[in-house]
Amino acid sequence: MRKDFLPFSRPSIGEADIAAVVQVLRSGWITTGPRNAEFEQAVCSFTGAAGAVALASATGGMHVLLKALGIGPGDEVITPSMTWVSTPNLVALAGAKPVFVDVDRDTLMVDSARIAAAITGRTRLIIPVHFAGAPVDMAPIRELAASRGVPLVEDAAHAIGTAYRGEQIGSRGTAIFSFHPIKNITTGEGGMVASDNPDLLNRIRQLKFHGLGVDAFDRQTHGRAPQAEVLEPGYKYNLTDMAAALGVSQLARLTGMNRRRDEIVRLYKARLAGMPEIAPLDDPAYPHVHSRHLFIVRVNAAVGRDVFMQELKRRNIGTGLHFKAAHLQKYYVQALGMKRGMLPDTEWNSDRICSLPLFPDMTGDDVNDVVEAIKEVIRPGAK
Repeated sequence: MRKDFLPFSRPSIGEADIAAVVQVLRSGWITTGPRNAEFEQAVCSFTGAAGAVALASATGGMHVLLKALGIGPGDEVITPSMTWVSTPNLVALAGAKPVFVDVDRDTLMVDSARIAAAITGRTRLIIPVHFAGAPVDMAPIRELAASRGVPLVEDAAHAIGTAYRGEQIGSRGTAIFSFHPIKNITTGEGGMVASDNPDLLNRIRQLKFHGLGVDAFDRQTHGRAPQAEVLEPGYKYNLTDMAAALGVSQLARLTGMNRRRDEIVRLYKARLAGMPEIAPLDDPAYPHVHSRHLFIVRVNAAVGRDVFMQELKRRNIGTGLHFKAAHLQKYYVQALGMKRGMLPDTEWNSDRICSLPLFPDMTGDDVNDVVEAIKEVIRPGAK
């Protein structure tokens, strides 16, 4: 058994990252400033996005997006139930109704047919979720959204560095990235909305900072513009320059870190081959680049997923659960009348999924420790 605990995720922070933050601390300007502008431009350059706005979190980005799009009472927003609860929570807080749809059993992603079946005259937004580092099949969903006149926002929290049919996620339409510590790059906490809609980006920039017409750091005056006015009531979701500097430094390393993630996943798959009790997700069949944000398996062993996770923890192996089906959370069961049987593929996975340790600084020995611990748990006494 391992002597030290192996977490399921750990941010990869190097000396260059630390130096970038220290430089900001010494600059005298540590809140939203020039490093935010640099980070936004760096993400645009990497993804091919026309523009981007950095925020304190991806959840904050979703909040201001819903506000900017006018989502409110009587509206419906289509989203998979296999997602983090922040999205349906924000839809509910806006007074709208989250409409949950099922996902493919083996990729955990929604498709155009499931979305089409959920569209009504009250549908005002579709939010597909790129999952675990793999891209949703966006072409038919974009065609569907355009034909129905429904806005489309991609949840790209898992997808920085993910590509779909030769294009980086974020290069077209509107997408929201997350830079939480478990993501492929981190700013501590943070997010970014990338879009080819300049009017939408301007509204988001305004809403994320009190409804003022400028940021805390006006890119024109390099300070607070004295004529700044409240154009509408807004929020406080601006990203600090300390966080943005970390993001710039991390983004420069993203390709290499994602390459290492892919190497670790290949090791896992090779070592887990021949163990039907542990079933990794399928990669999509269409052309893509997987960013390997998470390595998710389905536990079909007799011990069950929950005991499996407990037993790995007892052996100093951390795991994660991404995600418990959102429609079966207590609030949505009570408020929307959701119940088991409505989304069978989501529910089947929700009962079995487990995220195994995956981060760039893992070693081959770490992977071996995880696999050996899995064997002990699912096949006790086996040689």
